[in-house]
Order: sequence, then C-alpha cells, then structure tokens
Amino acid sequence: MKQAEDQQILEWISSLNQREKGFRTLVEKYKEKLYWHVRRMVLNHDDADDVLQNTFIKVYKSINQFEGKSSLYTWLYKIATNETLTFLEKNKRFSYDTMEDSEDHPAIKNLKTDPLYDGDEIQFHLERAIASLPDKQKLVFKMRYYDETSYREIAEILETSEGALKASYHHAIKKIEDYFKTKELI
Repeated sequence: MKQAEDQQILEWISSLNQREKGFRTLVEKYKEKLYWHVRRMVLNHDDADDVLQNTFIKVYKSINQFEGKSSLYTWLYKIATNETLTFLEKNKRFSYDTMEDSEDHPAIKNLKTDPLYDGDEIQFHLERAIASLPDKQKLVFKMRYYDETSYREIAEILETSEGALKASYHHAIKKIEDYFKTKELI
C-alpha cells in the first residue's frame, strides 16, 4: 500500500498539470516523520522547521533525480539527514568532548524552555548524554533508538557498512550507560 501511494505521488509530480498536487501530497505524507527525525538531532523547534523547509526545497528541485533504487521515504530521509548535518556543521560554535561540557551545549540549555519539550528529568539527561557523543554516534543512536531505523536502511542513508553502524551504536550505548552510572541515575 505504502509503495503504491508513493508511486501515485511520483506520477503526479512527473505530470506537469499535477506536479503541485503531487508535491503537496508528498509533503503532507512525510513532513511529520521527517520533522521528528530532524528535531531529535537539532533539539529546537525553529531550527527543525528551517531544516525541514530546506529539505523540501531540495526535494522539490531534485525529485526528477529520484531513481527508485530505494524507497521514496529512504531517499527523503537521506536528504533530511544531510540537510541536518549541514545545518549542525554550520552552527557548530563549540566542541563538547566530555559529558560535563554537554551541559553548556546551547541546544541542551534551551531544551527545558522549549514549549514543545515534554520530557522528564531522565529524558533531559538522555539528551545531555547524547549531545556529548561524536556526531556519527549521535546520528546512528538517534536513528536506531528513536526512529527504529534498521541498520540496512541507515547504511543506505549514510552510505556506510552495517558493521560500522553496529559498532557506532554499541559505542554510543556504552557512553550513555557510563553517563547514567556516573550520575547515579541507574
């Protein structure tokens, strides 16, 4: 069913007189999933909206390059991920090498004041631990933990091996566990 819906969307987009309808349908179908994927990485509603807007602009400009080698969602997810990583790299003002440094991370400082943040103290500590991870571990952890993306799909999106992703995820879990142990939260 999902594949048939995506095929219909792609047919509309390829038709000059239904392109707008197809793109509107694509945005409506995927905007929430992609928003939360981006939001979990940037931790801020306004930044997530900006990145999502850039994602859909890029999709609009390059939709004719979609070859169908992966699912439409995987292709969109890859674009959203790349746009998010670009945004994070442009806005990287500080380097956080330790768990203690992550407390000063601007996104963590603003997390509790964000009106859309509804996490408890444990969730706050989890986000703080995640913020201290190296970028690749952070991304892999969020894709697996929050989005429940398979290693195969992550490998396709990030253009890397499943083995490398499993190692990154394992290291991320270990560092997060260590953080919780040092804070005596577990």
